Amino acid sequence: MRVVVAMSGGVDSSVVAGLMAREGHEVIGVTLQLYDQGAASGRKGACCAGQDIRDAKGVADRLGIAHYVVDSEARFEKSVVAAFADSYAGGQTPVPCIACNQHLKFGDLLEMARELGADAMATGHYVRRTEGPDGAEMHVAVDPARDQSWFLFATTRAQLEFCRFPLGGYASKAEVRAVAAEMGLVVAEKADSQDICFVSSGSYAGIVGKYRPEALMAGEVVDEAGLGLGTHQGIARYTIGQAKRLPDRAANMVVKRIDPVANRIVVGPRGAAGMRLMLRDVNWLTSPREMEAEVKLRARDTLHAARIVPDGAGAVLELAEPALAAPGQAAVFYEGTRVLGGGFIL
Repeated sequence: MRVVVAMSGGVDSSVVAGLMAREGHEVIGVTLQLYDQGAASGRKGACCAGQDIRDAKGVADRLGIAHYVVDSEARFEKSVVAAFADSYAGGQTPVPCIACNQHLKFGDLLEMARELGADAMATGHYVRRTEGPDGAEMHVAVDPARDQSWFLFATTRAQLEFCRFPLGGYASKAEVRAVAAEMGLVVAEKADSQDICFVSSGSYAGIVGKYRPEALMAGEVVDEAGLGLGTHQGIARYTIGQAKRLPDRAANMVVKRIDPVANRIVVGPRGAAGMRLMLRDVNWLTSPREMEAEVKLRARDTLHAARIVPDGAGAVLELAEPALAAPGQAAVFYEGTRVLGGGFIL
């Protein structure tokens, strides 16, 4: 086959390119340059910029495959970085990795792969794709510590049919690094990229401040009865369930609600949580229907038993037990190891 491999410059995607070439496919490596190369040069934890692009090129040369770099800075800034700031300014907690996968890797890059006449696109994500009775299915990775299925719930059924995920069956990252070393790839011991690749300092406040400075303005902290307890440091610095950065009078309380219009944070006692969630932009990897399933409300969350009821483009999620959920995060549906779909929490 002709296979386009999304090459970020890290060990995972480099091994995927090597595996595809080893299987005899015609491999085309493509790296999306997501932000300024100069700013990212030599920075640990970066992705798809600076040294990472040079590493991807070096791997492609080693493997003897074609490699192209595509300037996606403007698209990344609008669809991921600015949207990240907008979400915080709206009192939500964004997941930029989902947005990047949804709009760039499985959107723009996949479309480019089709235009190049590719039969498939392969990535270094840790998830399994299997053939089921109704077509391709997404399943969690063999290594639960590396599983990325929660971040990939927005992959459509058509996209899943076209994609391959060779690393989902590996038992550990050590095995993947061993394959890289055996192939003679210089990235075999390269450190993993950080969770939010475009946040260089470890603090996202600077990113939010650049696009939505009002989200860092101080405001009022109140209890659930409306009693003022002090001030907050900007709604972008808070998420549902957070106890840090609250005034002394809100000791032993957590954030329950964020009101961006009033620039106000509502706090309450720990423990109280919701059982009914509204979801938007639900993506189904099975036939949409009312169902019993297990749900993850955060990437490293435990599974929660729930009933899922489709509602137009969204869904209503009825949890069997109360759980804390942050608007903007994803609720992803599972049946055993299979991913059934998911949506964003309203």
